[in-house]
Amino acid sequence: MNGLLSWARAALLVLTFAMVSAGGAQAQAGPAAAPTATIDVHTLPPASTMQFDPEKATNAYLARVSGAARAKSDSYFEGGYVLQMVDAVYAIVISALLLWLRISARMRDLAQGLTRSRFWQVPIYIVQYIVLVTIVTLPLTLYEDYFREHVFGLSNQNLLQWFGDFGTDFAVNLVAFVVLGTLIYSAIHGSRRYWWAWGAAIAVLFLIVGIVIEPVFIAPLFNHYEPLKAGPTKDRILSLARSEGIPVTNVYEFDASRQSKRISANVSGFLGTTRISLNDNLLHRSNDREILAVLGHEMGHYVLDHATRIILMEGLLYLVGFAFAAWGFNVLTDLFGGNWDVRNIDDPAGLPVLAALATVFFLITTPIDNTIVRTTEAQADIFGVNAARQPDGFAEATLQLSEYRKLDPSPLEEFVFYDHPSGRNRISMMMRWKAEHLKDWDIEAGPVSPQ
Repeated sequence: MNGLLSWARAALLVLTFAMVSAGGAQAQAGPAAAPTATIDVHTLPPASTMQFDPEKATNAYLARVSGAARAKSDSYFEGGYVLQMVDAVYAIVISALLLWLRISARMRDLAQGLTRSRFWQVPIYIVQYIVLVTIVTLPLTLYEDYFREHVFGLSNQNLLQWFGDFGTDFAVNLVAFVVLGTLIYSAIHGSRRYWWAWGAAIAVLFLIVGIVIEPVFIAPLFNHYEPLKAGPTKDRILSLARSEGIPVTNVYEFDASRQSKRISANVSGFLGTTRISLNDNLLHRSNDREILAVLGHEMGHYVLDHATRIILMEGLLYLVGFAFAAWGFNVLTDLFGGNWDVRNIDDPAGLPVLAALATVFFLITTPIDNTIVRTTEAQADIFGVNAARQPDGFAEATLQLSEYRKLDPSPLEEFVFYDHPSGRNRISMMMRWKAEHLKDWDIEAGPVSPQ
């Protein structure tokens, strides 16, 4: 996500999972030697006949990603810690330059010169602001979203293809932020004292609208969606959806391989726009067990109504954030408003002040925001394994996340930087679940976890 999106804080999560298959050598026995055996998930005895240790199984799964692969995974994810701070500093510096050089004031003056309507001056200013900030942040965006992704082998796009998606993303964000910003400034003008409360309400409403329209109108701008071909995989997915009361009659495939190698699926939408989608990477790199494990998790978000939970929790965070911005704006403009030619909260030239304050607020509250999402993801993990009953499939899916996510962080790292449970915690959760269901016929007949 580019810097502009992170400042505005307008994005909701899209949940991504991926998988890898397991294998081993077949057991052998020599006529003149003691029997020997190696692990093979296809031929070993049923799980219930073996002594099963969840902790050993977790460690054995994690050991599958080691050496250079583990170092690469850790390096990619830990680099994100630094980039998060770099993005914040970059945003604040740009806001400072727009204010201290009075560039923001001149953009406001241009808007006032084009129209006398206070209402229309705001969108004219916001268009200038978004275009300018996008241009200034383009070098950092290119590094983070294109060059760095290629260095770590996560992108399939050439530069021209990347710019095509970037242009589409810019157009969508331009429209969205112009509408959102105009509505918020209308609230500021109509209720100066309590504008922050109205602003938070507008932001939450905007979030809801985004959830409703994204799967139908936004996602198809970036990828081609088509019904998944009829077959056993589609039948199993729809059967699982029906058993959990999800109102869908089709499953969609989209061509995410045109952008990256990451495997993902989602159950997205709200208020009648719900759809089940999985990408072509998932279909080509995974078996049915792994696909069902991922879809069970995604269906958990729908059945547990996590969209509503996220909206409510994020809405409270927005409310505090808007109150912080209102307080900070008054403090800063009292001190420096004369230097910036910005005095009043309803002056659109003060938008860089609000952007800088939002950056500071959401940087400080990163652990809170991540905890909101991480606990939701953990709930979906538990739902998914109970629904799909594929603990080893989910463990293998978690290993695939190591392409871009550190598997075994410290507790402090996980608390601050992780918006999903860590790989260790997710696999441990699956293995503990399996330990309690070893006598169940499907688990007994299923694959044997490593020990």
